[in-house]
Parts: sequence; C-alpha cells; structure tokens
Amino acid sequence: MGQIEWAMWANEQALASGLILITGGIVATAGRFTQWYFGAYSIAAGVLICLLEYPRGKRKKGSTMERCGQKYLTTVVKLFGPLTRNYYVRAVLHFLLSVPAGFLLATILGTVCLVIASVIYLLAAIRGEQWTPIEPKPKERPQVGGTIKQPPTNPPPRPPAEVRKKPSVEEEEAATAGGPQVNPIPVTDEVV
Repeated sequence: MGQIEWAMWANEQALASGLILITGGIVATAGRFTQWYFGAYSIAAGVLICLLEYPRGKRKKGSTMERCGQKYLTTVVKLFGPLTRNYYVRAVLHFLLSVPAGFLLATILGTVCLVIASVIYLLAAIRGEQWTPIEPKPKERPQVGGTIKQPPTNPPPRPPAEVRKKPSVEEEEAATAGGPQVNPIPVTDEVV
C-alpha cells in the first residue's frame, strides 16, 4: 500500500476551518456577543488561513488537481519561502491562530477544526513532507506535418468505409483527366 500524504488532508482541514472561523466570526460580530472582538479576530484569522491554504501543494506521486485561480495565490505563497513551505511553521501558526478564537462559543468549532489541522500538519512535518507549488507543465505542441492527413476526396455526407463504392478505372481516369463528364441519364427540355 502507498504512503498517506498527510499534508493534503491538513490542507483541506485547514481551509475548511478557515471558512468555519469566518462564519463563526460573522455570527459573533453581527450578533453583538459580549466578546465580539474575538469574532472580529476570527474573521481576520479565517481570511489569513484561507489565503494561505487555498493553493494546494503538489503530491509526491500521482497528479494533483489545481484549484480554480490557484496560480495567482501560489505566487504570493511562494514569496514567503520557507515560512510557508515548512509544515512545522504551519502547524505552530495554525495552533497560535486558534487560541484566541477558542474563547467564544460561535467560533469554538472553527478552533477545534484548526487545532486538528495543526496536529495533521505536525504529523506531515514529522514524516518529512513539505509544500511544493504546482508548476504549470509546458504544453507540447504537435508537429504540424505529423497531424495533417489527406483531406477527403468526396463531399459529405459520406457513407461508412465498408459501404463506400470503389471507383472503377474509367471513373478514376475521367476524374484525373479533368474533361467534361457525360450524364448517364438523358435530359429533356419539355415543359409540362
């Protein structure tokens, strides 16, 4: 069996917890809870977590589906270098961001989810994983001469290949000669 890549699971968990923190923060702030400032903090922390976690990391084996618009945030995350690439740093950052949000009931679910993501990131770091960006592959252009085939000789609609009638020698000679063709059906100019 293959090895589990824990960072992929931590990424999904942290992104979901960021969204849950934002939602809980909105509820706490709009509901004018007594400690509403923890709700405002949760909104800011959730946005920061979502921006950090939106770009998926490249898997060691197999292919990785890139999220929509990920390439723009990947360049921003790459700018911070080892701070965002190292999963030990992410585990500590997520744990520290979750502590203040734990003092409010509306954000406690996001806090628990973020602590779980922090533990999974710590496990990924212990196993030696690190974040690597998904680089776009250079598109291979097909060679022009190799892909062009002979164009069809007869106009559409074309019958299937096994039903097509092979032209006789006389028809081939007439087609290559370029001369006038003889209509086999007699035509009359009678008006009825």
